[in-house]
Amino acid sequence: MARRRDTTLNTRTELLPIKPDAPHVVVIGAGFGGLAAATRLLVRGYRVTVVERLDQPGGRARVFKQDGYTFDAGPTLITAPFLFDELWELAGKRREDTVEFVPIDPFYRIRLDSGEVFNYTGDAEAMRQEIARFNPADVDGFERFLKKSERIFEVGFTKLGHVPFGRASDMVRIAPSMIALESYRTVYGLVSKYIKDPRLRQVFSFHPLLVGGNPFSTTSIYTLITFLERKWGVWYAMGGTGTLVRGLADLITDLGGTFRFGETVEEITVDRGKATGVRLASGEHIPADLVVSNADVAWTYKHLIRPEHRRKWTDAKIGRARLSISLFVWYFGTDRTYDDVAHHTILLGPRYLGLLKDIFHHHKLTEDFSLYLHRPTATDPGMAPEGHDAFYVLSPVPHLDSGTDWQAETERYRRRMEHYLEGTVLPNLSEHLTTSLTLTPQGFLDDYLSVKGSAFSFEPILAQSAYFRPHNKSEDVEGLYLVGAGTHPGAGMPGVLSSARVLDSVVPDP
Repeated sequence: MARRRDTTLNTRTELLPIKPDAPHVVVIGAGFGGLAAATRLLVRGYRVTVVERLDQPGGRARVFKQDGYTFDAGPTLITAPFLFDELWELAGKRREDTVEFVPIDPFYRIRLDSGEVFNYTGDAEAMRQEIARFNPADVDGFERFLKKSERIFEVGFTKLGHVPFGRASDMVRIAPSMIALESYRTVYGLVSKYIKDPRLRQVFSFHPLLVGGNPFSTTSIYTLITFLERKWGVWYAMGGTGTLVRGLADLITDLGGTFRFGETVEEITVDRGKATGVRLASGEHIPADLVVSNADVAWTYKHLIRPEHRRKWTDAKIGRARLSISLFVWYFGTDRTYDDVAHHTILLGPRYLGLLKDIFHHHKLTEDFSLYLHRPTATDPGMAPEGHDAFYVLSPVPHLDSGTDWQAETERYRRRMEHYLEGTVLPNLSEHLTTSLTLTPQGFLDDYLSVKGSAFSFEPILAQSAYFRPHNKSEDVEGLYLVGAGTHPGAGMPGVLSSARVLDSVVPDP
C-alpha cells in the first residue's frame, strides 16, 4: 500500500495513501542508494518508479547463484546498522522482522606477509592484548588514536555525514573543525602519529581500501571508521547482503513504488534547465517531476545529460577527476570446509606503499597483491551446499586506464590468486574447487556502466570530498538529485545510505 510519513529522524506520523496526482520521481538504479532514496521519497508522498538495467535489484550488491552456492556480488559487511533500521521504521515496520543481523567476531583476521596474524575485534581488552603481542609501546598510542577517531566521527559522521554541501560557505563553515581534526593529514599519516610499529600501521590504516581509497592519500577523515566499528560493531545479514536488497525492494513495493528491471536509461531529458524524465534504450520516455540518479556519477553527467545542459560537470572536468581503483573479484566454492578461516580475512602482501602507488598512481597491474577473503559460510552455512564452503576474494587493481586486456588476463590472474590462497590459508584449494566465476574492471564498466571500470567512483581525497564532490542536488540540472558512492558523503554502505538521507534536506515536499 502506498504510504506517507514525516521523515524527520525519530519522528513518526500516520502513514497516508499516496495521491494519484502526487509528483512523480524516477530513480535510476536499484543499488542501495537508489533503494534508500526510493523508500524515503515514497514515505514523503511521492510516486516513485525505479529503473534498473539488471534483471534484479541491488546494483553492485546483486546476487549470483551457481551450482547451489549463493554469492553476494559486492558489499559483504554491515556497519552503522541503524541506517537500515531507520528505513524500515519510516515505513512503520521493523527490519528484524525481515532480515536478521548477526555480529561478526573478530571483525577481521589480518594476515601479514610474514604469516603473523592480528585478530581485529571490537573488544577493548582483546585489542590491547593483540597490539601488545606486536609492540607493547603502541597500546597507549592506539588508545589515543581511538579517542582521535571518536572526535573525527562526531564531526565527520554524526554532524556532517547526512547534511548537504551545496554551497562554498558550507565548506568554509566547517574548515576550522577540519583543520583542528587534522583532516589535511592522510589516513596513514594520522595513524603513524600514534602507532610506531610498521606492521600495526598497516593494520590500522587499511580501512580506506574498503571504500576505494588509498591510505597514503585519503583524507584522515576516514579514520572515523575505526570508532564507527567500535561503536556499532561489524554485522552480517543472514542469507547474505542480498536479503537486505530483497527486503528493501519488497518494502518499496509495499509502499506503492514500481520497479522496471532490464531497462537501461540512455538520457535524462531536460527542458529549460529542468529534468523532465528519462529516455530508455527502447525509446520510451518516462516523464517525471524529479529524477534521482543512483547510477555512477561520472556516467550520469558524461553520458546521460547532453553537454549543452552541463556548465559545471563538463566532459573536461570529469576527465580531470581522480576516479577510484577497480577490483578483481573471484567467487568460488569448495567441496570441503575450511573451519579455521574467519568470516573476513585481510591478507596483506609483501609491499604496502609500493603496491598502492602502482595501483592508484601508475595504473599498473602488479604481480603481487593484497586480498580480502570473504567466507560467509563461517557464519551462514546455508550460502553453500551442505559440507561445502562459499568464498569470494577480491584484489584491488587499477581501473581501465591500466590498458589491461581483461579478456586475456582474467584466467591468469585468477590462477595467481588461487595459488597464493593455496599456499597461505586454503591448503589444497585447487583439489576442492567446485564452482567459479569472476568480475573484472571491464565487468564494472559493462555491467554497472562505471566510467573507467572504477569500483567506487570518485577517489576519496580531500580535494574531492564534501563540497568538492558532485553535489547531492545537481549544480547543472534543476530537479536532478544524486545518491551513491560518487556523491557526498562517499562510498561504503554507510556513505551510500547517508547520501539518501541528504535528500530529506534538499528535495522539497511534494
